[in-house]
Amino acid sequence: MLRLALYQPDIPQNAGTMIRLCACLGVTVDIVEPAAFDVSDRHFRRSGMDYLERAAIARHDSFAAFDAWRRAAGHRLILAETDGATTHTAFAFQPGDIIMVGRESAGVLPEVYAAAQASVHVPMRFGLRSLNVAVAAAIVLGEALRQVGGYPAAREDGR
Repeated sequence: MLRLALYQPDIPQNAGTMIRLCACLGVTVDIVEPAAFDVSDRHFRRSGMDYLERAAIARHDSFAAFDAWRRAAGHRLILAETDGATTHTAFAFQPGDIIMVGRESAGVLPEVYAAAQASVHVPMRFGLRSLNVAVAAAIVLGEALRQVGGYPAAREDGR
């Protein structure tokens, strides 16, 4: 229903955390290469724990390849950036949206902004620079799932 795209991730621990998040929520992860680390990296595997095998992960060799795929599939691209145009709670997410987070060190390139249908941000206190990318992804993805009714069904114990 929704997807989370990691644009050229820098930090294996953050990527592993976001993959774990998506495994738990039933959201597919798109990794847009090149990543700054090898996916066999022990830090990446440790942060993803045993969730890497439970996650739906699609890898794309480049942004151009990812963008061609998502356009052909009819997905909107929504950037979650510190300077996004609207707050994540004011944006109307739709089933099929792909929420993309940028590199921890540099965000995304101008051509990624140009390809996106929208950009959102999480409101923060004045004077603070940014949230951790995995935290921001969780906040935005949580709101998007709430809006589209995409959270997994309750467990047998009602939780």
